[in-house]
Amino acid sequence: MPVRPDRASMPHLMSLVAAFLAVSVAMGLLAAGLLMPAVGAMGGSSNKAIDAFENIDKTFTTTALSQQSEIRDANGKLLATPYDQNRIVVPLSKVAPIMQKAQIAIEDSRFYEHGALDVRGTARAFFNNAAGNATQGGSSLTQQYVKLTLQAEALKRGDEAAAEEAVDVNYGRKLREMALAMQVEKQMTKKQILAGYLNLAYYGDQAYGVEAAARHYFNVKAKDLNLTQAATLAGVVQSPGSSDPHNNPEAAQKRRDIVLDRMAALGIITAKEAASAKKPSVKSLLRIRDSEGGTCDRSVEPYFCNYVIAYLKTLKVLGKNVDERTLAINRGGLRIKTTLRSDWNQEILKDLRSRVPAGDPSGVGAAAAVIEPGTGKVLAMAQTSEYGLSKDKKSTVGRTTQSWVVPTAYGGTLGFPIGSTAKVFTLLTALEAGIPVNGSVPAPHAGVGKTNAHIFPNDVYIDECRTYQQGGWSVNNDYQTTGETQTFRKATADSINTAFAATMIKLGGCKVRDMWNRLSAFDGNGQEISPDPSNLVLGSGSMPPLTLANVYATLAANGKWCPVSPIESITTSDGKKLKLPALKCKQVLDKDIVAGADELLKGVITGGTGTTGIRSQAGFFKTAAGKTGTHEGHQQSWFVGYTTRLALAVYVGTPIRQLEMDGITIGGRYYGNVFGGTIAAPLWGIIMKQITADMPDEAFPAPSSKVLYGIQTPVPGVIGMATANAKATLEAAGFTVAVGSPVSSTMPAGTIAAQSPQGSAAQGSIISISPSTGYVPPPVVHQPPPNTNTPSTNSSTKPPGNTSTTPATNTSTKPSGNTVTKPPGNTGTKG
Repeated sequence: MPVRPDRASMPHLMSLVAAFLAVSVAMGLLAAGLLMPAVGAMGGSSNKAIDAFENIDKTFTTTALSQQSEIRDANGKLLATPYDQNRIVVPLSKVAPIMQKAQIAIEDSRFYEHGALDVRGTARAFFNNAAGNATQGGSSLTQQYVKLTLQAEALKRGDEAAAEEAVDVNYGRKLREMALAMQVEKQMTKKQILAGYLNLAYYGDQAYGVEAAARHYFNVKAKDLNLTQAATLAGVVQSPGSSDPHNNPEAAQKRRDIVLDRMAALGIITAKEAASAKKPSVKSLLRIRDSEGGTCDRSVEPYFCNYVIAYLKTLKVLGKNVDERTLAINRGGLRIKTTLRSDWNQEILKDLRSRVPAGDPSGVGAAAAVIEPGTGKVLAMAQTSEYGLSKDKKSTVGRTTQSWVVPTAYGGTLGFPIGSTAKVFTLLTALEAGIPVNGSVPAPHAGVGKTNAHIFPNDVYIDECRTYQQGGWSVNNDYQTTGETQTFRKATADSINTAFAATMIKLGGCKVRDMWNRLSAFDGNGQEISPDPSNLVLGSGSMPPLTLANVYATLAANGKWCPVSPIESITTSDGKKLKLPALKCKQVLDKDIVAGADELLKGVITGGTGTTGIRSQAGFFKTAAGKTGTHEGHQQSWFVGYTTRLALAVYVGTPIRQLEMDGITIGGRYYGNVFGGTIAAPLWGIIMKQITADMPDEAFPAPSSKVLYGIQTPVPGVIGMATANAKATLEAAGFTVAVGSPVSSTMPAGTIAAQSPQGSAAQGSIISISPSTGYVPPPVVHQPPPNTNTPSTNSSTKPPGNTSTTPATNTSTKPSGNTVTKPPGNTGTKG
C-alpha cells in the first residue's frame, strides 16, 4: 500500500509540483508531452501553476548601480571612497579573462551553451528537493544576475523588505526569477549579463563587484588578476559572509581550491596549473591597506574628508534635502575633485608635530589652515591629534574625530579665543576713519598684570556696543609703557593693547563690530561676535582657524572676500560635470585701505611681535604680513599671516583640556610662556617657507599718500596757551588732544610748553601737548672717576664718541615721551 503524505507535508509537496509544472512550461516541456503521469494527473493544479507563471510581470529594467564615489585631492590623489556599497563599476573588457572563466566555472559552467535557464541544473535541484534533501538552487548565472539586480534596486530605493524578498528561498520568488531571466536574455547579450553579474556580486568584507574586491584584497585592478587571485574571488560569492579572504582566510582557501579543481576538470586549466595556483596561502596573498579609501576613518586625510562630506551635504545640486544628497555621495559613483594639496598637508602635519607632538602630555595641540586669496579654496588643513578614539575605545586624550579647524556645521568646533589677531578689525576701521598709517593713536600707559592695568571707565564709550563692568574695563599690556599716544605703526607691530582699546572706544564699538561682520568673522556656530569690548579688540571670542585664515585671505586678495570651499569639481558616474553654485565673492574693503593694512601688518614680521619667531628661527624672507595672537592665561596662541598668494593661520593651544601655560614643557621643550610669537609664529614661518618655495616674492600694493599720511590740515599753534584753552582750540579744529605729563620749562606753570605735531597734521589725528612745570632744574654735574693709572687690558679701538664698554643691543628709536621696558622675545599675553 502506497504511503500517503500527511497533511503537514501536503503544502510543500503541492508547491514542489506546481513549481515543476511552471518550470516545465518555461522549458517548453509541456508542449513536448514529457510530463510525468503523476504530475499530469494534477489537472487543475497544473493549470493554475501555468496561469500563475504566464501572469508574472516580466518587465525587467536596470538603473545605474549603487557604487562608491571618489574624493581626490587637487593633484588627483585618492583620499577616500564614500559608499553604502563598496563598488566600482567596470566593463567586461577591464576584467581579466581568467577571472571571467573562474566565475563561470564555479557558478554556471554551461553559461554560454544554455539559454536563460539551465534545464539540467533546475531538474537536478527539483528532484533533490523533492526527495527531502537540502534546498538546491540550480540557478543559471542569468537567474543569479536577476536576483542580484532586484536586490540592488530595492536597496537603492531604501526598501529593505523588497531586498530581503529578492533573495528569499521560496518557489514563488524562483518562478519570477525564471520568468525575468528569460526576458533578460531577450534584451541582453551573454557578455552584458556576465559583466552585470561581476559588478553586482558581493565578495565579502564590504567589497561589492569584482573591481572593488580586487583592489580591496590584492591591491590590483580586476584586469590584472592572476589565476590564484581570480579563483580566490570566484569562490567567495557562494558564501561571502563565511569565506571572505580577510576575515576567513582558511575557508577562502578551501573554496579557492574547489574552484581550481573545477576549472581543471572543465579543461580551462591543466592539473599542473591548478596545483601551482594552490601553493600560496590566501593569507599570504592579501594586500589590504589601512588607508585605501572607504569611509573617512580609513582616509589618509580623515579630518578633511569629514569636512568635505559635510560640505557636500549642503549642495542642492546633489539633491533636494540632506537624505538625497547623502545617497548621491554614498551610492552615486561621483568623482569629487577637491582643492586640497595633500602633499602640503602632510608636510604641514609633520611641521606641526615637530613642535607639538600628537597626544603631548601637556595637553597642547596645534592646527593650521591655508586659504587661497580671491577664491576661498581650502588648500590645506591639518591638526596634530590622532584621528579617532584610543585603542581602548575610552580615552580621547590626543585622539579625536572632531576637526579643530572648521566650524561646527562641518563637524568642527566653536573655535578658540583668537587673542590679538582680532586687532585687525580695529586697525581696518581706524584706517577707514582716516587715521593714517604714519599717524598716532591714543595709548594710555599700562604694564603687565592687573595691578598695572589701565582702567577705561564705562562712560567713555560713544555708542551702545559695550558692556558695563563693575569698576570699568581693565586692560594691561605685555610690557610697561608710558605716554598717552603711540605711532600707529608701533602700536600694531608691538601689539599694544591699550592703544587698540582706546582706538576702538574712540571709533565706536559698533563700527568695529560691523567690520567683523563685513569680513564674515563669525564664531564656530556662525553667530555674530558679541560686542563686548574684550571680544572686539583683544579676541576673547572664539573662532575656528579656517574662518580666521579667510579673514586674512581677504586682505591678501586686496579686500575681496570669498566663501570658503573645499570643492573644485564634481563629475557623475557617466562623465557629466555638475554645475556647482557660483561662489559669491564680494569686494568688502577698499583696496587702498587694505594696502594701508598691509603696510602696518608687515611691521609685525619685520620688527614686531612676530619677528623673532619668523625671521630668525624659520628663515622666511618673502614679503608677508600678519599678526600674533595670545589669549589671556596663555592657553591659546596664534599667528595668522599672508603673502599675495596664500593666507595661513597657525593655532597652538589647549583644545583638549584647559591649562595655565606659565612655564610649560611641550614636545620636550620648556617655554616660560606660550605666546603667539613663541611657537605659532615659528611654525608659520617654517610652513610658509616650504609651501611658497616655488612662488615669486611679490610686493603688496603701495598705499596712497592719503592712507599713509592722511588729509593734512593746519594745526593751530597752542604753545603758551593755558592747558584748557589749548585743548579747546585744538578740538575745535577737529583734532583729538592728548595731554602729556608736565615738562621742565621756564614758561609759566600750566601753560603749554610742547606741542607735537606742529604746522599741519592728518585730519582728526592726535595732537600731543605738554604743560610747563614753570621750573628748569640746574644741570647735574658728574665727577670724573679717580685715575688709577692702570693700563687698559682692552686694546680694541672704539669709534669716536662711544664710551660704552658694551655694544648697544637695541638700536631702535623710540618716540619722545614714550619709554618701553620690554623683555626679549615676550610678545604679550594678548599679543
